Amino acid sequence: MKVLAVASECAPLVKTGGLADVVGALPKALAPHDVEIRTLLPAYAALVGVKAGKRTALGTLFGGEAAVVEATADDLDLLLLDAPHLFDRPGNPYLDETGADWPDNHLRFGGLCQAAAALAREGLDGWRPDVVHAHDWQAGLVPAYLRLGEGATPPTVVTIHNIAFQGLFSPVTIGDLGLPSSAFTAADGFEYYNQISFLKAGLVFADRLTTVSPSYARELMTPEFGMGLHGVLASRAGDLVGILNGVDTAVWDPQTDGDLAATYSGRARKGKAVNKAELERRFDLPMRPDGPLFCVVSRLTRQKGIDVLLEAIPRLVARGARLAVLGSGDADLEAGIRYATTTYPEQVSAVIGYDEPLSHLMQGGADAILIPSRFEPCGLTQLYGLRYGTIPVVARTGGLADTVIDANDAAMIAGCATGFQFAPVTPEALGDAIERVCDLHADQTAWRAMVGRAMRHPVGWDHAAHAYATLYRSLTATTTP
Repeated sequence: MKVLAVASECAPLVKTGGLADVVGALPKALAPHDVEIRTLLPAYAALVGVKAGKRTALGTLFGGEAAVVEATADDLDLLLLDAPHLFDRPGNPYLDETGADWPDNHLRFGGLCQAAAALAREGLDGWRPDVVHAHDWQAGLVPAYLRLGEGATPPTVVTIHNIAFQGLFSPVTIGDLGLPSSAFTAADGFEYYNQISFLKAGLVFADRLTTVSPSYARELMTPEFGMGLHGVLASRAGDLVGILNGVDTAVWDPQTDGDLAATYSGRARKGKAVNKAELERRFDLPMRPDGPLFCVVSRLTRQKGIDVLLEAIPRLVARGARLAVLGSGDADLEAGIRYATTTYPEQVSAVIGYDEPLSHLMQGGADAILIPSRFEPCGLTQLYGLRYGTIPVVARTGGLADTVIDANDAAMIAGCATGFQFAPVTPEALGDAIERVCDLHADQTAWRAMVGRAMRHPVGWDHAAHAYATLYRSLTATTTP
């Protein structure tokens, strides 16, 4: 089974969020299922050091010469779209030095989609995909180019990682993108409130749709979470499936993690106390054995519920707990976090920015991790928390609800609770959850039992890999390329 994956980022090569982690993990996870994935990525300037092989010219692509370069990196089989006029730029894949979207993003990622469509139809050196898997809006036009073009094509899958990002552009770009104006319709085309939507194009024209958790799949078909596309998704409910993300358990492993002050396992957890002491030192927080140390590793945005967290901090502090924050985002929320650190200097501390090794230490050293997201397609930080015995405290939404078993009375009696859920996403509900954590932490026997259960909870890619392999094979069984 040969699959062409199309994406704008792929860990560990280029990453701005969870999309990259999934794109980077799936090829390795699916290899035992006899699925061979080649991943088409833009040849960003940051990928200049990737080991490159054969180069195949594609001709002119939106005003400049383009080629596909076969490459390997980190056990990934890559196809790099070398189009310097589109991708040879420093910094963020999507934003210029001022933080604004590149004005030609429609051409940059439209070009990625056109190249993918060409590879899907014609193959490369005898390699031709059985299935094309497009990720998020940046690859959303791939099914449209294939379906609206001529000739036989392989079946397509589109995965929605976050429906809040839809790839919206002016309709004046239809001709530039080589799309037929006849498909600029609301009912069965790529029109979205008088704009082109790359993501909607994928949702309409792909053979199957997936998203990154079962709960998020259901939520997407409601007005509250569907971001205006709930009707499209509801009309395709039979083609939509939620497949829960996993994490790379080789990278995120407390037994081998080189970013920890001390390694540990579910059976031998003494190293977690060493990491807690190091975390306290790094954040200049006095040691307090009586209350839990919470952490937050997040973008500081309202979607992540950071405004709700700020209002709940006084209750956290009143219980004698402490909080370490790592992240950056909205200026007012960053300022709010800084204000909390000056108001409660012995109980709240923060690093504004991002530091991957520090995020590992926080998972290894904190007692619990707070994730008060208003919506969360899947979430990875709660999975890291489970893996490291750092108890997740999560809003009851999306993948957070699917991965954390709430410590209600029934779950505690049954001995299956792995964390805490709360709803709605309000300061009061989050504060109540924090109180529940503090109460359980005071009973160290019960707390240690929950940590052990959390660390035994499966968070890898085994289940998801089987589900994706089954999906691909169902398409090839019913569709003739």
